[in-house]
Amino acid sequence: MARIRCVVERITYQNPENGYTVLKVRVKGYKDLVPVVGNLLDANVGSVLIVDGVWKADIKYGRQFMAERWEETLPATIYGIEKYLGSGLVKGIGPKFAKKIVQKFGIDTIQVIEQDTSLLMEVEGIGKKRVNMIHESWERQKEVKNIMLFLQEHDVSTSFAAKIYKQYGNESIKKIQENPFCLADDIWGIGFKTADKIAQKIGIGKQSYLRLRSGIMYTLSELAGSGHVYAEQAQLVLKATKLLDAKEEYIIMTADQMIKDNDLIFEEDAFYLPPFYFAEIGTTRKLLRLLNQTVVDGMPQDIDITKIEKKLGIKYDSLQVDAICQAAKSKVLVLTGGPGTGKTTVTKGIITAYKQYGLKILLAAPTGRAAKRMTEATGIEAKTIHRLLECKPPDGYQKNEDNPLDGDVLVIDECSMIDIVLMNSLLKAIPKTMRLILVGDINQLPSVGAGNVLRDIIDSKKVPVIELSRIFRQAQNSRIITNAHLINSGKMPDISNGKYTDFFFIQKEKPEEITEEIVTLVKNNLPRYYKIPVSEIQVLSPLQRGAAGTINLNILLQEALNPDGIGIRRGGYIFRTHDKVMQIKNNYDKEVFNGDIGIIEKVDMEERTLTVNFDDRHIEYDVTDLDELVLAYAVTIHKSQGSEYPVVVMPIIMEHYIMLQRNLLYTGITRAKKILVIVGTKKALAYSVQNTAVTKRNTKLKKRLIGGETCLKH
Repeated sequence: MARIRCVVERITYQNPENGYTVLKVRVKGYKDLVPVVGNLLDANVGSVLIVDGVWKADIKYGRQFMAERWEETLPATIYGIEKYLGSGLVKGIGPKFAKKIVQKFGIDTIQVIEQDTSLLMEVEGIGKKRVNMIHESWERQKEVKNIMLFLQEHDVSTSFAAKIYKQYGNESIKKIQENPFCLADDIWGIGFKTADKIAQKIGIGKQSYLRLRSGIMYTLSELAGSGHVYAEQAQLVLKATKLLDAKEEYIIMTADQMIKDNDLIFEEDAFYLPPFYFAEIGTTRKLLRLLNQTVVDGMPQDIDITKIEKKLGIKYDSLQVDAICQAAKSKVLVLTGGPGTGKTTVTKGIITAYKQYGLKILLAAPTGRAAKRMTEATGIEAKTIHRLLECKPPDGYQKNEDNPLDGDVLVIDECSMIDIVLMNSLLKAIPKTMRLILVGDINQLPSVGAGNVLRDIIDSKKVPVIELSRIFRQAQNSRIITNAHLINSGKMPDISNGKYTDFFFIQKEKPEEITEEIVTLVKNNLPRYYKIPVSEIQVLSPLQRGAAGTINLNILLQEALNPDGIGIRRGGYIFRTHDKVMQIKNNYDKEVFNGDIGIIEKVDMEERTLTVNFDDRHIEYDVTDLDELVLAYAVTIHKSQGSEYPVVVMPIIMEHYIMLQRNLLYTGITRAKKILVIVGTKKALAYSVQNTAVTKRNTKLKKRLIGGETCLKH
C-alpha cells in the first residue's frame, strides 16, 4: 500500500451511478499530472487529498494510482491554497479573490481565514458583507468536513455530509451517534441501508427495536414507492426478514408494538403507514359523498349540442355527444381514451356547455407542462394541482375542508398520474356543490406514487365513465397514433419507416451502437433534417441504469451538446449553464415538483449557486440542494408522464427487459407530438408489445367504493 498527497487539478470522469471517478492530480516530485482512479465521488477541483492505494499499469491509460482510501486535508503550499480557495468551495471566494487574498497573506492565508476573517477587508474589493459570507461558509465547511470524516470511518458515502449538516447543524455527529436511523427518517436520499451501516459500526444490535422498527418503515416506504398503498402481512414479513436478516417472530412482535404506538395501522391482513390509510379512507368517503349530492347549479340535464358545435366549429360524433350530455347530468364524470380520440375536443365542448350557463370553471393537471397544454387547448388558465390547492410549506395545502375551492366545476387532466395521497388532498378542497370531471388515458402507466386511483374509480362502476375509442381522420395520418393503438391492442407497430412517416425504427443490436446512434440523432441528424433546435428533442429510456439508461445517456449527451464552460459538481454530475435538468423531488418551498424540466441559465461559482429557468420561473439552487436535480437530456418514461415533446428518441433493448411492458412502451410513444424514433431491436419491441404482466398494486379503493360508507370503519 502506497500513500500520496495531491492537489486535484481536473476531474476527467465520474459515474454518478457507482461513484467511479478518474482524477488528474498534481503530486510533489512528479512532472506530469497523475491519474487517480477509484470511488472519489465527493472530491472537488482544488481539494488537497491524502490517498492510500496501489500503483497499477493500465495497457490503455498507462500508470495510474488506484485509490482504496482517501481523506481531504488543508493545502500547505501557496499554489495549493490558491487552487483550493479558487475552486468555489468557500462561498464568497472565486478565482479572482483567491489570487488577491493569497498575494496579500501568502502561506498564512488559511490561518487568517481560520482565526480572524476581518483581516480580509485589507484586500481590495472585499467588504464586510463578503467577509461575513466567507466566515460563515468556512465554519460550515469545517463542520461538514468533520461529518465527512465520521461517515468515511463508517464506510458511508461522504456525499451526504452537507445534507446532514443542513438538517442537524453542529449537533449532527451527536444526533447520528444517538440514533443513526433518524437519517433515514429525516433526510431525503438516505435510506435504511446507509443508516444501518453506521448503526452496525457503532454497536446497535441487529435485533434491537430501534433497528427493526426502522427496517419495517423502510420496507413499507419501498413498497409505496412501487405503487402499493399497503403491504399484506406475508409480503411485509418476507421483505423485512430479508432486509433485516431477522427472525419472523421478531418482525411480527415489532410490527405489533408499532401498531400499539400508532406507527402502523392494521386492517384485514393489511399493514398501512398512517398517511396512506387515511388517504384511502378519505378519498373513498369524499368521493362517495360528492356522488350522493344533488346537482344544484341550475344547468339543465338536456342541452343543445348544436349550439356548442356552432360556437366551436366542430362536428361531434355520437360518443362525443354522449360525453358532453353526460357531463351536463353528472356530479362526477370520468372521460378516458387514447391519443387521437378527441379527449381535448370533448373537454372543450364540456367546458363550453358549462360556460353557457354561467358556471365558474377551474382547470388543473398534476404537472406544470400538462397544465400549460391545458391552458393552450382551452384558453382558460390551468394550474398544477399543488398550486390550485395553494401549497405553503410547512403548513401544507391552504385549500381544504375549512377553506374549499371557489367554483362550480373542476376539470382535472392527466388523472392517471394522480396517486392516493394527492387525490385525497384534492377531494378535501372540493365543496359539495362542485362538479368534478376526471380526464385521462387509462392505458398509460399508473401514478409514480402509491395507488391506482383512476383505474380503481373506473373499475368500481360508481362513477359514470365515457371511453372514447374512435380515431379521427386527421389522427389516422399519424403513425405515432395508429401505432400506439396497435400496441395497445397487442399488435406489432408498423416499422416500415418511409419519407413521410412520423414513426421511425432504427435496428441496432449492441448497447454501445444504440447510444452512439442516439447521440448522433440528437446532435446532428434530427436538428438538421427537421430544422429544429436540440431543445425540442427528448430522449426517453425505460431505465436509469445500463449503457442505454438515462444516467449514461445524460453523460454522453452532455459531452456532445454542452461540453464546455464552468459548472458545479455534485453527485457525479457537473451542472453547466445551458444544461437541461429535471427536478426529482417535490420542493414545496421552491414550488418545483418531481418531473419538472428546466434549463440552467446561470452558474455562480463564488456563491456556489445556480439558477434554473422552469417555464419562465427562475429558481435558485444552493450547491447543497443539487441532489434534487439530475441532467435531463434523457429521462425515464415514468418521469415523462404528463409531458409532450415535439421529437422523442427512445432506446428499446432486451437489456431493459425488466421494464419492457406494453403500457410503458405505449406511454413513451404517446409523449411524441411530431416525430418518434425508436432505436433498438425488433425482439425487444415485440417483447414489450406482448408483455402485459403489470405488477398488481395493493389498493382497497375499488373495494371501499363498491362497499360504500358501510365498509368505512372510521
